[in-house]
Amino acid sequence: MALRLMQYRGADGQRRVIAADESGARFVRGVADVRSLALQAIEAGQSLAEAVAAAGSDGEADPAAALAAGQLLAPIDHPDAAHLVLTGTGLTHLGSAEGRDKMHRDAAAAEHKTDSMRMFLEGVEGGKPGAGAIGQQPEWFYKGNGHHLVGPGETLAMPGFAQDGGEEPELAGIYLIGPDGTPFRLGLCLANEFSDHVTERHNYLWLAHSKLRQAALGPELLVGAAPEDVRGTSRIVRDGATLWEKPFLSGETNMSHSLANLEHHHFKYGLFRQPGDVHVHFFGTATLSFSDGVKTEVGDSFEIEAAPFTLPLRNPLAQVEDAGIAAVKAL
Repeated sequence: MALRLMQYRGADGQRRVIAADESGARFVRGVADVRSLALQAIEAGQSLAEAVAAAGSDGEADPAAALAAGQLLAPIDHPDAAHLVLTGTGLTHLGSAEGRDKMHRDAAAAEHKTDSMRMFLEGVEGGKPGAGAIGQQPEWFYKGNGHHLVGPGETLAMPGFAQDGGEEPELAGIYLIGPDGTPFRLGLCLANEFSDHVTERHNYLWLAHSKLRQAALGPELLVGAAPEDVRGTSRIVRDGATLWEKPFLSGETNMSHSLANLEHHHFKYGLFRQPGDVHVHFFGTATLSFSDGVKTEVGDSFEIEAAPFTLPLRNPLAQVEDAGIAAVKAL
């Protein structure tokens, strides 16, 4: 079982890091958060696993009980939320064009491929280049900064003006930019890349608007080599009963792009290589309840689980009050 890191906050407000593997779960001595642990590892020229071993244990932990008690946070954050960047890529999974194409096919004549299908096919053809080569660039979008980051069990809130709040079960890569501008992948998390699919369906050029929403991360940061074949389940629970449930696939075996290609096309921009910044990058999905005609409601609960992660990601859906027109004052 691979090493998994979690961020814990006790009843006294003190933060700690939990490390778990096949031998059990324990608190990491002298470390308050995963970012600090990663900075120590970079400075020492160590891997995260080596840094955990070097720090030593500070007592046993029970991640499942901590999750049930609401003590597990998102497994990454930044003391300045503006320096945590949420971004993602779409149309990256084999089969992912089907649901997206259903949303957009009315925008073009039947005999013409939509832009979504064209981009998907280009990714199938060129998304996994050989070593040393640059592949086809994917669809890319911005979701926000650390103020949009939601942890396990916390509410995913639609803005008052939103037309929809829908789940997107997927993997997210977690990165820290080193002192010399090198991006370090800390690991992968389960994620719900929460989006407004009604807004996106209205006009594909509104994709940017539809993605400016919160996003949730599962409690575990999976450290080490990325699993190539991830198989999980996404469901929506309403009033205690399962409203919708479907398996989802991720990992490079089930993708039209390699992780290395997606990472290159994000970090090729110097803007995204600022020392100390944290990046959460969502790798996409092929499974949406929206594609099956499901309309979510406030109070629904999104549930995502997949091996090799051992803990699920659950988030209830809410909607904040509409603030009305965003008035600007001239100075």
